[in-house]
Amino acid sequence: MLWRVTQPLALVVYENLLPGTQLVNRLQDLRYRVRAVTDAGTLVACAKEERPMVVLADVVSSRNDICDIIAQLKKTPETQHIPVIAFASDNAAGLQAAARAAGATLVAGDAAILNHLPQLLDQALRVE
Repeated sequence: MLWRVTQPLALVVYENLLPGTQLVNRLQDLRYRVRAVTDAGTLVACAKEERPMVVLADVVSSRNDICDIIAQLKKTPETQHIPVIAFASDNAAGLQAAARAAGATLVAGDAAILNHLPQLLDQALRVE
């Protein structure tokens, strides 16, 4: 099982099954270990403990202010270096802008996150 430890870990936050489950499947196809964070309020603690390579977050949520959680992630010294790819439907421009303001590394629409995931990951993981 050593190979599982060497696979990069992605934390994925989503409420909506589509595109959430599709995103999990695409990440697994790209050889990522994936942990779905079902309670977005625990994302910062989970990221501190799990030390993921990347976080992907659907900012559309009826239970949590995901943009505020992204901001907390970026303000926490142990997690501020983790790239965050936020996504929302293309007609949620306000949420996309809020995710950018909160510190998301990249923001994409639902279709783009699925269709261009490898390129988005490459871009988000570049060391600046």
